[in-house]
Amino acid sequence: MIQWEETGTGVAAADAAGNEVTVRAPDWKRVRRGRALGWPADATAAGVATELSVPASDASVVAGGARTPLATGERRRLAVGEYVLEAGGALDVRVGFDGPAVVERGDRVTVTFDAPTDVAIGFRSDVRAPAETITIPKTLDGVATAVTHAAAAHRTTTPDRSARHQRSHPPQFAFGDAVDVPEAVAAETPETGVELRLPRSLADLFVAAPLAYYLGAEVTVEAGVTPRLRASDADVNYAFDSLTVDVPELLARVFWLDCLVRTAVPPEHRRAVPAREPGDVTLAEHDLLDVLDVDPVAAYDATPADRLATYLDAPFERVADDLPEWHLSMHVAPSLDHVETLPFLLDRLALVYPPETATLESEELLERTLDDFYRGPPGPVASVEMLKPKLRDGRWQGWLAEGTPIDVFKSQPAAYRNHLDYRREHTEELSVAVVLNDRSMTGEHEAVADVYEAHAESLPMDVSFFEDLTREELANVLGEHYEFLHYIGHCEVEGLRCADGNLAVEDVPETNVETFFLNACGSYYEGVDLVERGSVAGAVTLRKVLDEQAAKVGIAFAELLVHGFPIETALRLARRRIRMGKDYAVVGDGMQTLSRTDGDGARVAHVERDGDGTCEVTYEYVAADSHGCWYDVDAAASKPRLCGNPTEFEVPAPELADLLADADHPVVVDGEFYWSDEAATLLRPSVRDAKTGESRR
Repeated sequence: MIQWEETGTGVAAADAAGNEVTVRAPDWKRVRRGRALGWPADATAAGVATELSVPASDASVVAGGARTPLATGERRRLAVGEYVLEAGGALDVRVGFDGPAVVERGDRVTVTFDAPTDVAIGFRSDVRAPAETITIPKTLDGVATAVTHAAAAHRTTTPDRSARHQRSHPPQFAFGDAVDVPEAVAAETPETGVELRLPRSLADLFVAAPLAYYLGAEVTVEAGVTPRLRASDADVNYAFDSLTVDVPELLARVFWLDCLVRTAVPPEHRRAVPAREPGDVTLAEHDLLDVLDVDPVAAYDATPADRLATYLDAPFERVADDLPEWHLSMHVAPSLDHVETLPFLLDRLALVYPPETATLESEELLERTLDDFYRGPPGPVASVEMLKPKLRDGRWQGWLAEGTPIDVFKSQPAAYRNHLDYRREHTEELSVAVVLNDRSMTGEHEAVADVYEAHAESLPMDVSFFEDLTREELANVLGEHYEFLHYIGHCEVEGLRCADGNLAVEDVPETNVETFFLNACGSYYEGVDLVERGSVAGAVTLRKVLDEQAAKVGIAFAELLVHGFPIETALRLARRRIRMGKDYAVVGDGMQTLSRTDGDGARVAHVERDGDGTCEVTYEYVAADSHGCWYDVDAAASKPRLCGNPTEFEVPAPELADLLADADHPVVVDGEFYWSDEAATLLRPSVRDAKTGESRR
């Protein structure tokens, strides 16, 4: 949400991160019931003006569903008609007006009218931070009320809500003596006609919250009732047999059908096609609407309740396997301590499950005896008792409960609170600190430095290198603001090894390091403490790790992070460099990425080689915020696909090598991790030199 005010000569607005924009209109007059913008926005103002101007890094004029960019220095006369000016910047501005008018782009974009004209100004922010707080008592009714009003984050109730930029961050939840829903939140809570009735169970509220949030349903709790979704105006009366089974299935049904409808409807028919999402695309999955006999235009125009009824009637089981796996599942202990974390999980549109464990197999706890090669001195390393979660559907999975899980990231409520603080940090460069506290590990230090140097032009960054730090010096580094800390050294029970002893992070009052990699033996507890004291997420080790293998993981992890991979995915891929991958884990919010990195680079190719020289290639797009988006692979002669659905094709190895030589992303060849240039060399056939008889590539 955005706060705005009149300045006397226009309108000024600011978002939760402090980004500001001013629309200048010298003769601005506010109109309380003026023109409607008709486009989703976080805040709108209506008034009358003869001229207005907006700062913009890019600008377009939209008319009749067609968007025309406005070049710097361009002046354009607009005839009679309805228009929207899109101006991108720190805050996006949309101005709705009727022509005739003159639009001119110089230092600012100026719109001049022939006479005083009704205009609507909309503001929208990409900052994902809650602008309001809902206060509730520690009761089930209070939690139900908060979940109901979380849907105030929706910028629209059309299928466009399936695009993440059409949902702002839900309000925060806080406990107090009574219910207090801010006026702005109450006004923005959609009236969808959909109601979700649940038993008086906190566990059920947690599981059902993502579905209620996405549908904009009013949530009520009542003792002894069967969980039920109702919409009386649309004759919907859907009873749940098992919330943990039915809620994920129903949310997937509604969300993916919204995605198909959103992208299949002609751009001119949609109420809002943001510039960041091209409106005219034919996805490989669009044919599924024909299988379901769903008319995208009719579904788009329907009320939320009627659209829900249409989706429930569709034989979704026929197409379910052709749609992507859900992106994120969170295993959350149903505790009042976790209620305040719910808005952050809803913002990610995560599925929520109660935490359950499975039997930890003996080979997963295999003890090794190669102590001489482990990263770390012979001193004691903090032991970690691991548990194995019962995995659910989801490409990413997090554990917000007691215990130390394997195969999922260990989430902490502090991680999400800390994330909000860094939204207000404004730096032009990515700030990185590399700490080498053991000179025997200089190789990893130098290789990591090369990674950052190689990306300095495409991703401006300020890298600071430190060596042989004392406890006080390391504490000072932790207290400085860095977006990423790469620690190379040792960790023992007493803490991180320094030149004059060990530093326990729990003894550091506050940390200001957003993300980190503690590439040292048994660094799990130090990583947990970093998150508790100010960090958002990081990679750690659960046990002793081999020195050479630790270096391989550290170098690959750094490379993946600067390409925009989420920390959880970066570590998962980096662990393929070694065999003992379960020694590494992520603590905090595993979906965190480094700021200013390009999520479009978060692609990975899986290659399986056949004996006849043909390669089976599977491309995946794994950016953290890609759920509901689509992507395409230039190398594949196929239609774009929904993110989460792989693109598969066959190609001769030499041809694939040529493609990868010009790429810049990770490639997993026959289960082994390579960077694209390495994979190209691997796949390129050997050529024997006629003079020397030596083979070369």
